[in-house]
Amino acid sequence: MRKNLYIDGQWRESDIYSDLKSPYSQQTIANIAQASTEQVEEAIDAAQEAFKVMRNLTAYERSNILEQLVNLLIANKEKAAEIISLESAKPLKFAIGEVERTIETYKFAAEEAKRIYGEVLPIDAAKNGVNKIGLTIREPLGVVAAITPFNFPMNLVAHKLGPAIAAGNTVVLKPASQTPLSSIFLAELLSQTDLPKGAFNLITGSGRTVGDVLVESEKVKMVTFTGSPGVGLGIKQRAGLKKVSLELGSNAGLIIDQHTDIDMITDKCVVGAFSNQGQICISLQRIYVHESVAEEFLQKFKEKAEKLVLGDPLNITTDISTLISLEDNNRALSWIDEAIADGAKLISGGQIEANILKPTILAEVPSTSKVSCQEVFAPIVTVNKISAVQEAIDAINDSRFGLQAGIFTNDIQNASKAMHLLEVGGVVINDIPTFRVDHMPYGGVKESGNCREGVKYAIEEMTELKLVIWNQ
Repeated sequence: MRKNLYIDGQWRESDIYSDLKSPYSQQTIANIAQASTEQVEEAIDAAQEAFKVMRNLTAYERSNILEQLVNLLIANKEKAAEIISLESAKPLKFAIGEVERTIETYKFAAEEAKRIYGEVLPIDAAKNGVNKIGLTIREPLGVVAAITPFNFPMNLVAHKLGPAIAAGNTVVLKPASQTPLSSIFLAELLSQTDLPKGAFNLITGSGRTVGDVLVESEKVKMVTFTGSPGVGLGIKQRAGLKKVSLELGSNAGLIIDQHTDIDMITDKCVVGAFSNQGQICISLQRIYVHESVAEEFLQKFKEKAEKLVLGDPLNITTDISTLISLEDNNRALSWIDEAIADGAKLISGGQIEANILKPTILAEVPSTSKVSCQEVFAPIVTVNKISAVQEAIDAINDSRFGLQAGIFTNDIQNASKAMHLLEVGGVVINDIPTFRVDHMPYGGVKESGNCREGVKYAIEEMTELKLVIWNQ
């Protein structure tokens, strides 16, 4: 089944197609068009031309387009979830949750489209500001290039497309090579809305061919990217003066303080560590638990993890399925072996069963092991004992990443200490660092990124602030 490019409101064939295989079954599920350099440039030109129309739409019209998309997604929720599961091996129960969040994200974007405004400035507060007033307005940038990853193939697209449309920009989207079907389905839905022709263009193909053209084009005014730090840094270095918004990696840490009710938090920790096979930027990867409750936590955490159901992602009872590729399976196993060789203790998992890596718990893991200091992106979590909260804060901060971190504590002083001292973009108190809702400012420090997403905050990134001085 051939899947084509979407350029200037039309489906376009390519000279080359590649087979897309299910990560779970390894069967071919589609043939995906591989765009040429010329086709990428054509998509950029279409977006640039459509911007003339898009920038003049009223806030009401932009909001209404997004509401139309919301209604189409609601009507096609089950189909959208099945597409996610098929192409990414995300268990269906989590794919349904992603579609529900996607709907919410576009809904937020529809609402925020009506709330883009500046402020009035008291210019006469300055000595030479007599008889002058000032105001700021926010204007759309133009063509936005969106490059998205495989792990949330609908909602992470929504976090780029929703704010872009709300602000009046046009978009050229390059989805992850393993998960183009979600974006192709999105294009089918958008074609049924009032979005101007050419305002959304979908280009599939290799990252080098498509990505390089998008990043280096002078017609593109912003690149918004979610993915690995290495690729993100390369984008920033080649993008010139255009805006670059980067959401990158993490190895999210959680502190479990003494006197914590272990029964109340274990289920949350299992979800945080193992949902979507750990392939989440803020997946719970490192746990630092107070020595007074460490044994109890480890026992109950192990029991819960071993009850997770492994299997076909399209089965609604499945909790854990395969990683995105066989190479990732092999990499994850090698990292587990390295940690054990470094002195870590294997508490649970560490094996592949029917092409699925079992949920893996490692204890007493050295901070230099890859499963601790790098982004594991697999169902692997480390559990280390601490004697004080400050010790855990220091361990979490001893990282090149800083996206989100969490702490469970009944001590307000320790909560305050974590809030102020953790070097991350978001601190979650009495919940896992994997917590996210789609209107909150989301982003990190260090190698975790340089921006904030969450619809309102992404709109600020996707608009230019203009100052107007009026001499009365």
